[in-house]
Order: sequence, then structure tokens, then C-alpha cells
Amino acid sequence: MKLFFLINLLTCILLLTGCSNYPRLLSFPFSDNNRSFNSRSSELNPSISGQYITFVSDRNGSQDIFLFDAKNRRLIDLPALNAMDEIASNPSISEDGRYLVFIAIKQGKSGLYLYDRTTQQKRPLITQLKNEIRNPMISSNGERITFEIANNGQWDIVVTDIKGNPLNISGNLLD
Repeated sequence: MKLFFLINLLTCILLLTGCSNYPRLLSFPFSDNNRSFNSRSSELNPSISGQYITFVSDRNGSQDIFLFDAKNRRLIDLPALNAMDEIASNPSISEDGRYLVFIAIKQGKSGLYLYDRTTQQKRPLITQLKNEIRNPMISSNGERITFEIANNGQWDIVVTDIKGNPLNISGNLLD
């Protein structure tokens, strides 16, 4: 009986201590020069994939998207991504860090955009929607994109490929 009790106690202790590292607090230094993850500005909607953290911040006087490499502890430049006449939100990045998908509002209409870090090009996937879209997510391999769209008083989920073509899933609003 004592052996059975000791085995159960040991099993419980091992299971409980195995979860001690989650959730984990990430500690990055504060910097006033805007080259660090932490700044005096607000950082909104962080999204983590692999070693990359993407977020929206107003540190440059407009709502821009930033990419932080947690492994190398530095911000990564994103040439030709942010525009002064757009409000960017809800970025999501593929695990390899190549593709970044996000929502941009321009002249009151929302659009879904894809940024390719290899070519340094931003291209619209879905533009000029009168319906609000939110929460885009790109798959870890960068092949699929999901997002929510307001439709007749409810939020529907849409799934597309990386070119913005709807995938053959019943109920997809872009069919």
C-alpha cells in the first residue's frame, strides 16, 4: 500500500513540475531609441511565431507594424511595409518569418495585405471591403490565411491561400 501511494505521489509531482515553465515571462530590455521590443509607446496585438514577434506600435507617430527577432533580440527592418495613409492592425507572421499578413484601413475601407520579407513587397489580398475584417492569421508554413469578416450582423471565418483565393470550404464568403 505504501509503495502504491509513493508511486502515485511521485507521478503527481513529476506531472506538476513539468508545467512549471508555462506561461513564460519574456524579458527584453527597455530602450528609448526605438530599436528594442520595449519602448514608451504602446505595443498592440502581439503575435508570436517561432522566434518572431510582430506587433503594432505608435512609436514613429503613426500606427505601424514592427517585427522583433527574439532569438537575436533586435527589431528587423520592414522596407515598404508601413504607409502614412494607412492604419495597420492585427499582424501575423509565418514561422519562418518570410510572410506577414495584416489588416490595413485606408480611406475608411479595410483590406487584407501580405508582406513578403524576401521581395520586400506588400500586396493586397482582399481590398476595399465595406465589411469590417479582423484577426488575420497565417499558417506556420505560410500557405493559408484565415480571418474574420462581418456579414449580416455576425462574424464569419474565411480561409484563403497565399494569393487571396478562397479555399473550397463550404460557407466561405468569397466564393
